[in-house]
Amino acid sequence: MAGAGIVSFFRNSVRRRSARRDGNRNAPPAESKPESVGKQGERSPFCYSPGQFFFEYLVVVSLKKKSGGDYEPTIAYQFPKRENLLRGQKEEEERLLQAIPLFCFPDGNHWAPLTAYTSETFSFVLTNVDGSRKIGYCRRLLPAGRGARLPEVFCIISCLGCFGLFSKILDEVEKRRQISMAVIYPFMQGLRESPFPAPGKTVTIKSFIPDSGTELIELTRPLDSRLEHVEFQALLQLLCPEKILWLFASAVLERRIIFLAEELSVLSQCIHAVAALLYPFSWAHTYIPVVPECLIDTVCCPTPFMVGVQKRCLEQVLDQPMEEVLLVDLCQGKFLKSVGDEDNILPAKLQSEMLTSLKTHNSNNNVQTSEQVNAHVSSCFMQFFIKTVGHYTSHLKWNRSGQGTFEEKAFCRAIASRSCRKFVKRFVRTQMFSLFIQEAERSRMAQEGYFQQKVTEYQEQKKRRNS
Repeated sequence: MAGAGIVSFFRNSVRRRSARRDGNRNAPPAESKPESVGKQGERSPFCYSPGQFFFEYLVVVSLKKKSGGDYEPTIAYQFPKRENLLRGQKEEEERLLQAIPLFCFPDGNHWAPLTAYTSETFSFVLTNVDGSRKIGYCRRLLPAGRGARLPEVFCIISCLGCFGLFSKILDEVEKRRQISMAVIYPFMQGLRESPFPAPGKTVTIKSFIPDSGTELIELTRPLDSRLEHVEFQALLQLLCPEKILWLFASAVLERRIIFLAEELSVLSQCIHAVAALLYPFSWAHTYIPVVPECLIDTVCCPTPFMVGVQKRCLEQVLDQPMEEVLLVDLCQGKFLKSVGDEDNILPAKLQSEMLTSLKTHNSNNNVQTSEQVNAHVSSCFMQFFIKTVGHYTSHLKWNRSGQGTFEEKAFCRAIASRSCRKFVKRFVRTQMFSLFIQEAERSRMAQEGYFQQKVTEYQEQKKRRNS
């Protein structure tokens, strides 16, 4: 029953948001928490405001043996404990805490005590019915000790998207776990009392460790906050440039996409990377980086989704009555299922330019830092959107009260290239484009973000070349 409840949790969020698809921009938005505001007023699927807590909860999930011999993931500890919650808040917390164990141990209940286990870092995303998202940053590890023992997961729940920073926090948690559980909580309390830093800024946490004394731990956010929740390296190593472009094309048209991999870390890294390729747009449908084994029937969902499944569940996936889907095997770097038109979705000239850019990256792979790789790949895909839809602001008309109206037909007619126009006519029907335009129509402030800066730079360069 818990699994069914969580599936409806995701599907309801899709239904609520789908009411605004296909150009129906006058439909009322779902009630929601305030959307996050990133660099200069841009939307983000993750919430951030200055001075916000780093995290909501630290949850320890352990395996509890059932009468039948299997193990069931169970929350062994929660920090902090919440008291005096209102009824609605309590129900939300109960739903959240019910879901967490499934995602910390998505690979089922068939476990046995181990003497060695390489710790693994991965993340999952829980999407509320209002479209707001919480991220679970997980470190699965084997506690220090002798003899065979069971792994446990330390899961930090936050609405802040910054994988690199939370990975460093989990490093500190794991280091303390090998000493004593008691050493973890003062560190997490110090973290909770510290404000989340702005992009490019550092916060210093004091933490005492027995036999080591007081340590100063510095946590720094990347200056470019667009890329702080993504690492493109794994995706580039596992898929050739052509397949990355076809995967991107499927995501742009909001199709159903299933990723397969053995490791949880690979699944979560690659699915976050593909979602990041859509910037400045945001994937607004079912989004589950690691699907628990008991929720495999999520792949039967008739609406768009982007999900990750461990490869050992491949037969279960193939047995499901799926509609058209792109099934990506990250282990072998190939597509097991596809619609068949993936290589013809993007305009040929732009697709060729992007392919050249990605291949250039591959040739320089050994000399680039992770930050350089992220910047190069992000720029490549952002240029695609700049060249296809970057002129959208010219077709926003404003009334005296400051309300904008997007003139879609004129926007499409303004595209000179026939192949680009054909693509854009399909893209404007997606929910991600509709939500992007809704935001732009609300305020001129939406035109002051990083994407619009790059659009302006491109247009000025184009004018100089033509003059």
